[in-house]
Amino acid sequence: MRPRVVHVDTAASWRGGQNQVLLTAQGMMARGVATEIACRRGGELEARARAAGVSVEPVSFRGDLWPAGILALARRVRQQPDSVLLLHDPHAVSAGLIATRLGRRVPLVAVRRVDFPLRGAFSRAKYAACDGVIVVSSAIGSVMGRGGIASEQLALVYEGVPDRRPAPGGKEALAALGVPEDALVVGNVAALTAHKDHATLIDAMMILRAKQPQAWLVIAGEGELRGVLEAQARALGVADRTVFAGFRTDLDRLLPAFSIFCLSSHMEGLGTSLLDAMAFARPIVATRAGGIPEAVEDGVTGRVVPPRDPPALAQALLELLGDPARQEALGRAGRRRFQERFTADRMVENTLAVYAELT
Repeated sequence: MRPRVVHVDTAASWRGGQNQVLLTAQGMMARGVATEIACRRGGELEARARAAGVSVEPVSFRGDLWPAGILALARRVRQQPDSVLLLHDPHAVSAGLIATRLGRRVPLVAVRRVDFPLRGAFSRAKYAACDGVIVVSSAIGSVMGRGGIASEQLALVYEGVPDRRPAPGGKEALAALGVPEDALVVGNVAALTAHKDHATLIDAMMILRAKQPQAWLVIAGEGELRGVLEAQARALGVADRTVFAGFRTDLDRLLPAFSIFCLSSHMEGLGTSLLDAMAFARPIVATRAGGIPEAVEDGVTGRVVPPRDPPALAQALLELLGDPARQEALGRAGRRRFQERFTADRMVENTLAVYAELT
């Protein structure tokens, strides 16, 4: 009998990581694996998982080492001793580790999606104590190795997104945002946080606009830096060509309407928005940060430039915006790479293979 897989995620918000949790759980259910999600009570993941028909265990998570969350998880593993815990964020790793010491020992698999270094002895110890650690790019695997995690503990499982067709209405969505029909749209989908480095993208937009007046920048995402970034766009004189579209639920129609997809991160585990762009055959300009070069091969599936280099980013965007044939060729190659490596089905199968080695 296969063990029950309990996905543990402590976040209240909805970002790429939570989408990966739900996609993995749905894929496991479709393959007949008993699956549930233990997530923050009242959070976005709970609502979306219920709507998708996934079994949900709401838990009172609230940051690292929150007693109520740990005790609830400990009760859960006592009730389901045949479980395997898949721990999707650092707080979940802490909770799962302590819960299985208070309750019942069950296999623990951590997932590491960011290329931030492990900080402190506790952070290193909790990952080392897991039975396995899934890393979503080789770049993250290297970071974990430098942090003291043994290579035999690590398993590379690339993130994945569904292979689907674009939703209709992309041009209408852009028009509703005030983007002219003849605009050349550089699009970005990312939370407005420091490591996504939208500041470099806005600096590049100032350079780009001077050379390509039809260029517009559309940024889909929310975050604590929105006010700062809006002020930067105004100060640089590009606010009238820069749209902060906020959190969107219609990315399957908006993203395919971009002329180019651009990710300007200076740190990045892999970047699921990149994978969405590849699925829709969008040409990509991105930075050589973290796991990005594992998805975007410079000159083959997109353009890759150094992080925090606005002139290089602007030049790559300018060259690609002026070459529609090159855009199409890179987009097609990116879609082939996506189908070979980054589909949600492939991610689920590879994750289940990690479980097969533990049980």
